[in-house]
Amino acid sequence: MPRPTARIPDVIAAVDLGSNSFHMVVARYSHGQLIIVDRIREMVRLAAGLDEHGRLDRNAVDRALECLDRFGQRLKDMKAESVRVVGTNTLRQARRKGAFLDRAASALGHPIEIIAGVEEARLIYLGVGHTMPSEPGRRLVADIGGGSTELIIGEGLQTRQLASLHMGCVSMSARFFDRGEITEKRVKRARLAARIELEPLQAAFARSNWDHAVGTSGTIRTVGDIVAARGGPESSITSDDLEGLIEVALRAGAVDRLRLPGLNEERLPVFAGGITILAEIFSMLGMQSMRIADGALREGLLYDLLGRLTDEDARVRTVRAMESRYHVDGLQAARVEVTTLEFLRQVQDDWELTDPFAELVLGWSARLHEIGLDISHSHYHRHGAYLLEHADMPGFPREEQRLLACVVGAHRRKPHLEMLEELPPPWHIKAELLIVLLRLAVLLHRGRSPASLPPIQLRAKARVLEVEFPRRWLDDHPLTSADLEQEGEYLKAAGFRLRVV
Repeated sequence: MPRPTARIPDVIAAVDLGSNSFHMVVARYSHGQLIIVDRIREMVRLAAGLDEHGRLDRNAVDRALECLDRFGQRLKDMKAESVRVVGTNTLRQARRKGAFLDRAASALGHPIEIIAGVEEARLIYLGVGHTMPSEPGRRLVADIGGGSTELIIGEGLQTRQLASLHMGCVSMSARFFDRGEITEKRVKRARLAARIELEPLQAAFARSNWDHAVGTSGTIRTVGDIVAARGGPESSITSDDLEGLIEVALRAGAVDRLRLPGLNEERLPVFAGGITILAEIFSMLGMQSMRIADGALREGLLYDLLGRLTDEDARVRTVRAMESRYHVDGLQAARVEVTTLEFLRQVQDDWELTDPFAELVLGWSARLHEIGLDISHSHYHRHGAYLLEHADMPGFPREEQRLLACVVGAHRRKPHLEMLEELPPPWHIKAELLIVLLRLAVLLHRGRSPASLPPIQLRAKARVLEVEFPRRWLDDHPLTSADLEQEGEYLKAAGFRLRVV
């Protein structure tokens, strides 16, 4: 599958807008390795500012923007050339977040992607896998965030099971320890809630399905620090350690009376919720001990970004997997892809489609434009759009999935372009142009013939596309000529003019 080649920048960075903390990690690429040169973490507690209606309060927004302004200044100072920024659970849940995301991207100087829970899990596993020594067998990775908990089983760098649960240390603490009281009744209720969330996953993540357990991120690392400060082993937690910490918390009776070496003031308000989740993970999954990893989501972002700049883009693997899963006619997809990308090459300057991402989107859309046929031929373009918007697609943030869904969903018959309004700028405008190119390529290959098309010249200006065929070719292909005439009517209704000469 053709894709743009890119020079690997000297400095790359990843920013994780978590529900509890915002993290930034900056790395230098040298001799095939990533060398971490800076890390910043700030406790923003974004989830604490999310009300029952899904709205972020002003204080949370202000804390977030002030943090991102500092992050943005550091990125400028360190001359990071390629940066990936993702939002997780709280931003997934937040409503009417467009204005906040615009201000946040402006403060940071880079666009923000909202990733799905399973994509967050995949990236966490990637961060752990790249920062821990390789070992035989399967590895279970657990990550307790502010608003969600991710569980992953993998082998080497490949994931086997991915899950994201709607519970985290912030949400659990707010729900059961809101007044700071730590009582036996509250702990039991919190553990029961965690058990209910974990129960549907118990069989898939049971002890018999993995060989080693690893934990990462704030809650688990904090527990590891406390265990080590109390004389236990470093970078390791046992079930006895956890139950002992819960007993200590119960004796304290309140969060503000909890004094443990290794537990800092910032972590105190969410500690009770975090350890109850972790205790139930140990109990429900038959876990006796867990090692602690340094890598997590932000490191996973770095390695995923590096993969995109080389030849290991997870999105390419996902597209290939979807082609196989939905029984795509690979020869037909390849024909449409080649023609579509050739059309893009001819008009990219006039239509300002020189961003390499335009080529990626158009190529992926061509490869996947027929996935809906596996459901039904009737309205298959709409079935394909639904699959692309709602399927778990490792490597793709939600905005990219929605963009693919828009292009594929409008590639035949009367184009419905209402979904484009939901796309982030400038793709809410550029997507229309990609749709026109894909529609034309699909039309010209409608006969599914292996024969090559003749030389076709495209000229574009504003919302006009002129298509020139060799002399008398259309006379010899009356069905194609009729299809082009119908296409002209479809595009006219969408505000485009198609001229065939």
